[in-house]
Amino acid sequence: MTTYKQVQKHLIRENLRFARLRWGTALNSLTTKTLEFYTREFGFSVPRGDLLLLDRGWYVTHSGLIALAKRKKCRGIQVDTVRNLSDKTKARFTFRAMVFPSSTSVGFVGYGDADPTNVSALVHGSELRVAETRAVNRALRKAYGIGLCSVEELNSGVQKAQPLNELTKLPPQPSGGSGPHGRSLRDHLCQIIRQHELDPNLVKAYAADFCGVKTLKDANREQVETFVNELSGWAEKDRNALLCQLNSYLGGKEGAA
Repeated sequence: MTTYKQVQKHLIRENLRFARLRWGTALNSLTTKTLEFYTREFGFSVPRGDLLLLDRGWYVTHSGLIALAKRKKCRGIQVDTVRNLSDKTKARFTFRAMVFPSSTSVGFVGYGDADPTNVSALVHGSELRVAETRAVNRALRKAYGIGLCSVEELNSGVQKAQPLNELTKLPPQPSGGSGPHGRSLRDHLCQIIRQHELDPNLVKAYAADFCGVKTLKDANREQVETFVNELSGWAEKDRNALLCQLNSYLGGKEGAA
């Protein structure tokens, strides 16, 4: 019979293995110990996207917090607009969330705000939903004693997306291409970005990191083909998880790529 401690040890090993594959040299003794602690305390899963490593620091995600609330049998979450701090005409919204971890709890309060100046260009037009998510995240973190900031709470600033032709300076490939149905890698990548409304800057940063190069043009054809296939599969299966992954590059590598 599998015990709780055995399940916990398995999750720690899985998280460490996946984290090493994903972030490699960005992991050090401190980030490793922190990962082990939050795995034991809250059962967060790296492969599931509950945690992200950004600038050598761990951040919890909205999906990770919601999954934790479900495991802890949270009694409910109440969210209300703070009207005197919101202005629809300027796409500025503020929410107040209250989390009730048990039937006897008086509730834990968290506030979240969003406007075009503190969200990614990727989610412009969705400031209301971002503000609500940030409020819920803060309330959940208070309710369950989580010291990690959530990814969605980060102020990203306005990001100007690069034109696709600037993004797709891919390495040379044989005429006729090698993408599905004869499409070139460039065309396939552009189609994925348009179809799933992805931010070209963030895709470019993720591609360079995925291929292990400083800039995308330094990657070889096989590396780019593997990345394009990975991106396509992820976008089709779980776009929200992909967006969370892309958002981990906000303010980081997209400018350097």
